[in-house]
Amino acid sequence: MTAGSVREFKMPDVGEGLTEAEILKWYVQPGDTVTDGQVVCEVETAKAAVELPIPYDGVVRELHFPEGTTVDVGTSIIAVAVGDATAAAEPVQEAVEAVEAPAEAEPVAEEAKAPARQPVLVGYGVSTSATRRRPRKGAETPAAAPAQPAEPAAAAIQAELNGHGAAPAVRERPLAKPPVRKLAKDLGVDLATVVPSGPDGVITREDVHAALAAAESARPAPAETPAPAPAQAPAAPASYDTARETRVPVKGVRKATAAAMVGSAFTAPHVTEFVTVDVTRTMRLVEELKQDKEFAGLRVNPLLLISKALLTAIRRNPEVNASWDEANQEIVVKHYVNLGIAAATPRGLIVPNIKDAQAQTLPQLAGSLGELVATAREGRTTPGAMQGGTVTITNVGVFGVDTGTPILNPGESAILAVGAIKLQPWVHKGKVKPRQVTTLALSFDHRLVDGELGSKVLADVAAVLEQPKRLFTWS
Repeated sequence: MTAGSVREFKMPDVGEGLTEAEILKWYVQPGDTVTDGQVVCEVETAKAAVELPIPYDGVVRELHFPEGTTVDVGTSIIAVAVGDATAAAEPVQEAVEAVEAPAEAEPVAEEAKAPARQPVLVGYGVSTSATRRRPRKGAETPAAAPAQPAEPAAAAIQAELNGHGAAPAVRERPLAKPPVRKLAKDLGVDLATVVPSGPDGVITREDVHAALAAAESARPAPAETPAPAPAQAPAAPASYDTARETRVPVKGVRKATAAAMVGSAFTAPHVTEFVTVDVTRTMRLVEELKQDKEFAGLRVNPLLLISKALLTAIRRNPEVNASWDEANQEIVVKHYVNLGIAAATPRGLIVPNIKDAQAQTLPQLAGSLGELVATAREGRTTPGAMQGGTVTITNVGVFGVDTGTPILNPGESAILAVGAIKLQPWVHKGKVKPRQVTTLALSFDHRLVDGELGSKVLADVAAVLEQPKRLFTWS
């Protein structure tokens, strides 16, 4: 690379297939010197907040987006002058102007360059199948961008126009994200006929549905020539009382959680079963373990023994630890347990998991749970820590809630909700006594787990918590 050149650092795919990320914080400013591997900003994806290291040495010339901006993967976010050490003294604006013209004139050449390396974040790598937005049609030359086959509806409209003497026109490729394109394809909607209402002319899911509804209502008789649907102006934004209402944008982790829960609820047929159990002996064991030197420095609480009870129940009923392969119409039984623990954080609900939890001793499991919770509260959970889960525990009891009907984490077979543990009147050895009691709720995917299997798993968890010695007798 020649001295004094400028490198553009693009938003990487930090979450294996994600299409965008929000810039939370910049750690550098124009004029700052950066070195290879130095963290320059923190971004939040739909999965987690992560720090991005710069992959080369140089001087920051420009930050292309302010904090709080959501940027598509593959978009340049920072310009860095590299090579010539004296470039640091040049005015920032001159350097920016020097690179703006070639960047706009030759976008295809820029995309075709193969970078020497891609930034790799700690704990996970850059996905080789990262989704990237294709350059706008208007920025390409006809020679550099070969014509794409027209969609059926678009081809029919163009042929009709040509038949009436209209000159063929080159249309820009409509702007829409991959999920919206798939929706339009599934519904048979030509994106070129859709009126966009999103920012910068981006077509939304609502626009596709509106176009479909308009096309169906305006559909003529078979013998008639189809008339183009009239363009619809975007609806005016609804007004609201700012003094009495607050609107919170849904993005990042919260947005991803909402989408995942809707997808899970309407994809996997949920069944939830409940059991109320006397956990007095478990609570006594927790207090004893706190005094055991083997657990010195470790966090010992009821969740530790509940986790061990669930792992024991899975070992006795391994078919519950499975996933559904829609493409191949197969049930995939897992011979490992990646135990998810639902954690509430300032950015929303996340579910990191303990890899191969079934192989850990009780002290090891205590250490893993403590680290998982601490990392989640500090906002340092990586995307890799939230992938590959098989079953999950959600402890709603910490909020004083007795029980609930939890929704499955997408791709998992079961989730156990643990209610509040509190003193209640209970019949024990023929007498009514105050005992520590809780209610467990197990939701499971009925495609994978039938009623008998789900009942056995829940009953085994309850049995271990009622008589913790079963952790040894069932080993």
